[in-house]
Amino acid sequence: MKFQKPAPAQGTVPLAPMIDVVFLLLIFFIVTWKFSRDEVDLNVSVPTSDQGESDKRPLGEIIVNVRSGGILTVDGQTMTESQLRTKLNSIARAYEDEATGKSRQPVRIRGASDVEYQRIVEVIDLCQEAGIWNISFSTKKLAQ
Repeated sequence: MKFQKPAPAQGTVPLAPMIDVVFLLLIFFIVTWKFSRDEVDLNVSVPTSDQGESDKRPLGEIIVNVRSGGILTVDGQTMTESQLRTKLNSIARAYEDEATGKSRQPVRIRGASDVEYQRIVEVIDLCQEAGIWNISFSTKKLAQ
């Protein structure tokens, strides 16, 4: 008696799970890229310093760029003082600490090295009017 061997099953790669994994990886990298970006306004040349802390940024930090001539930019948008005041007030209300009444929102000021100090003080005043007290400044390390 002669037995027939069954033909081996065709080897196929399941594409649906592979496509799912590729899309999940794509979404993961897009989301992490968005959170890891620093706002760097190339029109702002910050002063140099040989002291300072690390450049780790707190999550949700707002960066206010003060360009040459005193032009204010936030998130790539040029703003007037009144627009910046409105934005800082709304952010401060959203992140207000109920116990102290002060905002926990961090703000970093990136002032160009040739900007008048008075303009930086005006930005600090706008932050304090909004109730934001967590203010820091950007510098770059001296080239060695």
